[in-house]
Amino acid sequence: MELRHLRYFVAVAEELNFTRAAERLHIAQPPLSQQIRALEQQLEVELFERSKRRVALTDAGQRFLGHARRILDEVEQAADDARRAARGEAGELRVGFTSSLPFTTLLPGLISDYRHHYPQVQLTLREMFTAQQFEALREERLDVGFVRYHGQENPSDLLLRVIHRDPLRLVIHDRHPLASLPLLALEQLREEDFISYPAGVGTGLNVLVRQLCLTAGFEPKIVQEAREATTQIGLVAAGLGVALLPSPLECVQMKGVRYLPISDEGAYLSLGLATRPGLVPPLLAGFLDCLQNRKEMEPIKGST
Repeated sequence: MELRHLRYFVAVAEELNFTRAAERLHIAQPPLSQQIRALEQQLEVELFERSKRRVALTDAGQRFLGHARRILDEVEQAADDARRAARGEAGELRVGFTSSLPFTTLLPGLISDYRHHYPQVQLTLREMFTAQQFEALREERLDVGFVRYHGQENPSDLLLRVIHRDPLRLVIHDRHPLASLPLLALEQLREEDFISYPAGVGTGLNVLVRQLCLTAGFEPKIVQEAREATTQIGLVAAGLGVALLPSPLECVQMKGVRYLPISDEGAYLSLGLATRPGLVPPLLAGFLDCLQNRKEMEPIKGST
């Protein structure tokens, strides 16, 4: 059974006249009658009662009509869904992001724009450390990732594009003797206790902080570890030490905490966009268009 047989049958069933059905289908009447006969022979049932005066559906034809309409509707829906997917208007887009990104205007605004332009796309958001995003991209568990990096850990097998740089801020208790300074150099922190992410969680911030401190002439003394940046800020508020975090986290206002700029060269983390190399799929292309339209970064055409 072919789809054209179903289309021919539905046209005759709705017109109940072979001549009008043939005109509607833009074919001659004899071939139409032959195709309906062939369909009936294949089904081994009579679909129409024919006489010189009228054409009517049999009980079997009436039941078959409902199925035929549903099948044709589903075929059209499938074709429409395929066309929308080819235009990037349907499917699932998996987006990774680091924990500090929701504290910026970028992610909320971008998601709102994308949902407005592509309401039929299922958007799956996953908070992940940068190294985990790189691995998920390689394994095709993510389509795009917003990552934090400094440059040393750039993966050669992925495309990484800079969005902007965020300076690091010293998170310090407001009663600390250094808290009243407008600007700090890391060498002033050689005697301080540091709060950081646990080793091996997949963030490059630990490596960067250690490198910056070594350049300033000392090894940072880690006294407490926490996986969440907001937890680190809370530990600072409790007087357990100081922390270095990206500047977007300054919006986390907690009693007893101040955020101070750092003067040391290289005290920043870049926010970047990570994707797999090769042809950009339509779903991702639409997402990148929305990002570019927000003027958050340079045109997305190459890698850094």
